[in-house]
Amino acid sequence: MSQEGNSSDRPAGQDPLLLLKTLQLLWTKKEMKKQLKEEIRRGFAGLEDPLAGLLDMLESSDDWKGKGHSLGYYISSELQLWMKEHPAVQQSGMKLKKLQARVFRVLDQCPANLLDPLISIYQLHTADRNYLLGHVSHLYHRGDYKEAAILSIKLKLQSDQDVEKMCAPLLFQDKINLVEDYVGEHPELQCRLLQILDTWCEPDFNIRDMARQYQGLSRYKPDKLNRKMLSKLIFRLLDRFNVDPALCPNVINQRHLRTLNYLFYKRFVEKTMTQENWTDHVQSTVGENRWLQGHLIQLLLRYCDLNTAARWAQRCNLPEEMLPSEVADELQKLEIQERVEEATKEENYKEVKKKDYYQLPIPRANIHLLQNWEDMMQCCEKVLQPGQIVGIDMEWRPSFGMVGKPRVSLLQLAVRDEVFLLDLPRLLEQAEVKGEKEKLPHIIQMLYSDATITKLGYGMSGDLSSLAATCSTLKGMDKQSQSIVDLLTIDRLLQKSSIDWKKGSLKVDALSPEQSCEDEGLRQPEKGLSLLVQHVLGKPLDKTEQMSNWEKRPLREEQILYAASDAYCLLEVYEKLCKNPESFGLSSDLSESLVRKPSVKPRAKKQLNKQEVPSPSGQQCRGSGKELSRPPAPISPKEFSVVCDNMLQGLGRYLRCLGVDVRMLENEDDHRKAAEIARQEGRVILTSGLPYQTLQSQVGEGRCFSVNCSEKAKEQALQVLKHFNVHVTLADIFSRCQVCNCDKYLKVPKERMRQLVEGSRNSMGDNSTGCPTPCEEKPGQTCSTAQPTSTAPGQRLESTGSCGANVGLVGGTALQVAAIPPGVLDKAELTDFYCCTRCGKVFWEGSHFGRVVSQFQDILVSTGDEQRVYELS
Repeated sequence: MSQEGNSSDRPAGQDPLLLLKTLQLLWTKKEMKKQLKEEIRRGFAGLEDPLAGLLDMLESSDDWKGKGHSLGYYISSELQLWMKEHPAVQQSGMKLKKLQARVFRVLDQCPANLLDPLISIYQLHTADRNYLLGHVSHLYHRGDYKEAAILSIKLKLQSDQDVEKMCAPLLFQDKINLVEDYVGEHPELQCRLLQILDTWCEPDFNIRDMARQYQGLSRYKPDKLNRKMLSKLIFRLLDRFNVDPALCPNVINQRHLRTLNYLFYKRFVEKTMTQENWTDHVQSTVGENRWLQGHLIQLLLRYCDLNTAARWAQRCNLPEEMLPSEVADELQKLEIQERVEEATKEENYKEVKKKDYYQLPIPRANIHLLQNWEDMMQCCEKVLQPGQIVGIDMEWRPSFGMVGKPRVSLLQLAVRDEVFLLDLPRLLEQAEVKGEKEKLPHIIQMLYSDATITKLGYGMSGDLSSLAATCSTLKGMDKQSQSIVDLLTIDRLLQKSSIDWKKGSLKVDALSPEQSCEDEGLRQPEKGLSLLVQHVLGKPLDKTEQMSNWEKRPLREEQILYAASDAYCLLEVYEKLCKNPESFGLSSDLSESLVRKPSVKPRAKKQLNKQEVPSPSGQQCRGSGKELSRPPAPISPKEFSVVCDNMLQGLGRYLRCLGVDVRMLENEDDHRKAAEIARQEGRVILTSGLPYQTLQSQVGEGRCFSVNCSEKAKEQALQVLKHFNVHVTLADIFSRCQVCNCDKYLKVPKERMRQLVEGSRNSMGDNSTGCPTPCEEKPGQTCSTAQPTSTAPGQRLESTGSCGANVGLVGGTALQVAAIPPGVLDKAELTDFYCCTRCGKVFWEGSHFGRVVSQFQDILVSTGDEQRVYELS
């Protein structure tokens, strides 16, 4: 039977078409699927060329052309499996090429699910690539865009094709998934596709014109493929492919423009956004993008007035050609007005400086800037006279922690009624050209070694060290120096003395709490030489030019006057101290004990410069120009004072919350006011964006810091603290009033506060305001002191809401006790309240402290005691 069965099967197996009829009959009977599979395998085993036989069957039948699992798909899939078991049937060479040519005619009409079996069976990946591309092009020009794309994906032909040409008709036919598959494994094609889609989002691009290039588009809906849909698609692809958004400037700009429109709606239509928040968001949205800045001006014209539009144009530094004519005209008026105001302020500032600061008592003509050797002769004749008293100071460019000693740029020599400013770099250069490079060092050595000439300075060992770094022949000159008077030593003696300074100087410990806060808000406390000049002569030095770039030429007039004052004041201080040392708490033999060689401090306390000022990097920097210690020394928030531009008010609140001395510009203030405040009060400017370039040129180097405006206020605060090396402890948190910036609090026990609140309510009932009894120290009262006390470390403070009736403090400050919400006084865990001595704001222990600690825990510096308080709280 076996032989008979084989003979009966053989005729059907020998002819592919007879085999097809048998298989078609079995295909119609679902219960015969198992027998169908066996018949397919037996049939192919009997065919002389199974691969050619499959093509014979596909070419003679149409039932495989439809969607779904057709008989053709079933036969092809079974042949693919059967070939893995019988690899000998694989074809190659010319025979395979002929079969591949036949299969392409089938591919023109076959469904997508039949592609994979046929590509595998006939090894189409090995076919000539140009032939494959030609076949895909044939499908494409026939309008079979989808089929062309699918076949390209299957045969991996994308790298040799035009992305826009292949994907555009698919997008018009809403076949986005197929487009994503087409570029899915090719990063360069992903970028190219996104760039193409972004160009479609240009305002003047017509998508309908693009669609007309592709004939025979089916299911094309022009209204569906709009810019909004394209924008969503681009952002989804950017996220999926993790591509740089900068590749799509048009869609990014459009999204930012929609954000701008929304911000204007919220601010000016709904009126549900504050000016401060609106300004912050507009600034971060627009950034430095000129296109967005232009649209911002248009929106401002629609919703605001000309003056506001002109001020924003000025803030963005927009060129005149980008502005509407009316805005350009208004901007010109604004700039003229500001120049007038600036000139008036400058004049007023100069008058204030004359009133508040030490002024040179000699005419400007007696200040000589020496830049050539001809002028040096007059200087040598006057300075090197026996019995002469010479005030010596030096200026150099701040090094901000860079390696190496600073090189002196200016050497100031002051004698009675005259000051000589020696431009050392230029004089040394001229001497070297003439072959006399030792000439200037020799003159300096003569001055310092002459015992008949008294040399005055402040921190002279540091000056001599910098002078030796400038000119190597001056090394070791500190050992040869004679008749040196270092006023730093006198300053230390004066600091130890408890005498009440005379002649207009201030007795700091006698200030009231309110006065103390006000003085700190006006100007940083004087230090170093400036403080000594204030104590002895009655007015401090103006140090606003101290951090100048002293290497830059020509020197400004302000620099020349500053340098002359720094040297000449030494003469006046020395003269006054010598006339009456007892009045300053010094011994009567001061004039004899002063004259000695410059003192050299221990290494750990070595002072290379003369005056301590807060440096831009947060460490102490000594001297009028000059070198900062390395590595940067940490400072506390109390030692760090800033002024925040009006676009950084959120940052300012965070820093103030952490104990930093912060002044913030009002929304209507011009950003240039920050420079004025920084100069007057010795603050560092915090700004962002375009104003940075303007502001940094108006203050000393390193006194202006640009904050990343795209970051949130918390991240900005972290950036500032790390840059300036500010170490925040738990004791610093809420150590300043969040309303007025004062750092003095009045501690009031709960029961005393309850009395004040009840008294305030009773007074309101009597149609009166204030408290009949001021809150001051009285024996036996719970409130044991009227002097402000700093907030205890680790205290958690909660601010009151709006002001109510007021209770008076000593000094006239209104204590806002009526603003304490009902129920707060009944909390058992509360023991004390803290009242700002300047504005009267009332604070108590709440949840704010814990939230701030959790936000800034990465940068908090905790001592053992602080850690314990935090754990207990």
